[in-house]
Amino acid sequence: MLSLNELKQIQLSRQHLTEKADKHTACRGLNGFQAQFTVNVEHSLRIRCSEKIEKAGYGGGLVKNWTIRGTVHAFNQADLPLYKHQSESNPYLSHDWGKAVICAQRNCKISLDRLEYIARLIVDKVSSGVTAREDIKRECYAAGISESEGAYAFDQWGGLLRPLCERGFLCYKVQEKKEFMICPPYTPMERDAALLEQARRYFTHFAPANVRDAAYFFGWTQAFAKEMMSKLPLLQTAIDGKQYYYLGGLKNDYPDIPRCVLLAGFDQLMLGYQKSESIYLQAAHLRGIFNLAGIVMPPILLNGSVAGKWQKKGSKLAFTLFGSVAEKDKKIIAQSAESLWGDIKKLEWITA
Repeated sequence: MLSLNELKQIQLSRQHLTEKADKHTACRGLNGFQAQFTVNVEHSLRIRCSEKIEKAGYGGGLVKNWTIRGTVHAFNQADLPLYKHQSESNPYLSHDWGKAVICAQRNCKISLDRLEYIARLIVDKVSSGVTAREDIKRECYAAGISESEGAYAFDQWGGLLRPLCERGFLCYKVQEKKEFMICPPYTPMERDAALLEQARRYFTHFAPANVRDAAYFFGWTQAFAKEMMSKLPLLQTAIDGKQYYYLGGLKNDYPDIPRCVLLAGFDQLMLGYQKSESIYLQAAHLRGIFNLAGIVMPPILLNGSVAGKWQKKGSKLAFTLFGSVAEKDKKIIAQSAESLWGDIKKLEWITA
């Protein structure tokens, strides 16, 4: 039987927070990184990778697309078949826009023929080197699409660009500027095989974890999570009265829990487990990290527990603490910041 501290040691190691890995290994094992804000991807890699992560080039070999939980993730380009697997609603390279679910949800009144024309126009423009979202939009207006058509195609929630990405026509580049690329050709995996491989990676690199954790991470029902788990050669252990499951042997010793880690926004350590039962985050501080707007703030992990959150704007770094923190621990937090960034000119301490 493991203690909660031992569980943290294993999870932190498997998530490469105490045992670093190269960029592609980290992305592969952790099923990519949630990427609504690509600065979070950069930071997630920086705190996990054995190589230096440079802002200008860290996206090389990665792509950004809609994957797990229907959210945008950055992942290895080689994993396109896994995350863009066969889907009835978004068939690979299909221009059958009658099945564009998002179109129906947004009350789109554009004819299917016109949708196909606009979709092909967008892909042609990206193929010709017009890759920035706003530039594509301008080119489409210049080609004669109407204001209402443009409002749908470039809707902030995805519009027509989203199914073009989901069907394998386009991918986002992994960088701060919103820019597209033609998706490299691939052969999609079958859905069940793809989901099973994603589950295998989860129970190798997030686990030990329980059923509720896995269901939360993937956005599955617990019944479906159990179905996937039944197909894997899982081992199990009891921790604090709950059953936890994992793949691969456990070592006799793991690195100690770090004094401090400044986690990323939308970090996999927060998203990987049922948030209301997190062993890292007290329930009283849940809304300090998971706010009601759906944003997952970047936490301060102090001695294995979330002690607050951080925000960096230029050379100013603000730490919001969830209660009293000893001066010696503040020094540890500040030292962690100094090791990550060399441009901090002002530190601010806020008590929530």
